[in-house]
Amino acid sequence: MPSGDRFYSRMSQLLGATGLRWTGKLNVPLYRLSGGRIGGKVNQAPVLLLTTTGRKSGRQRTAPVVYLAEGDDYVVIGSNAGHSSAPAWSLNLKAKPEAEVEVGRRRFPVRARVAEGEERADLWRRHNEQYSGFDEYEARTDRDIALFVLEPLAPR
Repeated sequence: MPSGDRFYSRMSQLLGATGLRWTGKLNVPLYRLSGGRIGGKVNQAPVLLLTTTGRKSGRQRTAPVVYLAEGDDYVVIGSNAGHSSAPAWSLNLKAKPEAEVEVGRRRFPVRARVAEGEERADLWRRHNEQYSGFDEYEARTDRDIALFVLEPLAPR
C-alpha cells in the first residue's frame, strides 16, 4: 500500500464512524465553495459529493465519497472505513437508488445499482489500484461491502 494511502486508511479508522461523519460534514461546504479543489481528493483518488434521500427521514443527505470513473459511470464503495455498520448513504441508495452527484462544479442525477460477481471483482480491483485502503477496510469487517455503479440519468 502506498504510504499516502496508508496514512488516509489509518486516519479514517482512527476517527471512527462518528469522526468520519463529522469530517464529511466539514468537507461538503469546502468542496462546494472551491468546486472540488479543497476536499476533492484523498491522496490521489478523486472525491465526488453524493446526495441521497434518507431512507427513514426522507431528507437530502450529502457525503463526500472516493470514486472510480468508469466510462460515463461512477463507482463508489460503501466501506465506511471497515467499521461494523455500512455508511448511511449506502443504505439510502439501496432503499432509493435515485441520487445526485457533484464532480467539481457539475451536478447531475444518477441511478445506483449494486455491482455483483465478476463485475464487482473487476471494479473492486481497479478501485484498489487507485486507492489501496479498501482491501484493508474489507479485512476489518464481517459485513459485505456494497460496490455501487452510479449511472447518469441525463447527458452531462
